[in-house]
Amino acid sequence: QVQLVESGGGLVQAGGSLSVSCVVSGSIFRINAMAWYRQAPGKQRELVAGITAGGATNYVDSVKGRFTISRNNAKNTVYLQMNSLKPEDTAVYYCNMMSGTIEYWGQGTQVTISS
Repeated sequence: QVQLVESGGGLVQAGGSLSVSCVVSGSIFRINAMAWYRQAPGKQRELVAGITAGGATNYVDSVKGRFTISRNNAKNTVYLQMNSLKPEDTAVYYCNMMSGTIEYWGQGTQVTISS
């Protein structure tokens, strides 16, 4: 059974930094794109950043220049480094992975930014 397990969320003051990571475990043939989504209370889930198997990245405009997504294919892990955090970045952050046409989600990790 494939599992995505996030870690690294927490509480930080505005202007601070936080890093979250997601490890993929289980029997999986190939990992294609990986991504981080977030969902704030009362809002829809949104794509924060994505990274292809080849390392190409994309970001939502609101985090460009502040967040960096990366992956370690040998460790089946994707990371999100978040700098200059703002209270509006507060949300549950979810790891997402595509394997062929199958989509997998992690359970989410809470990130809270205090003002």
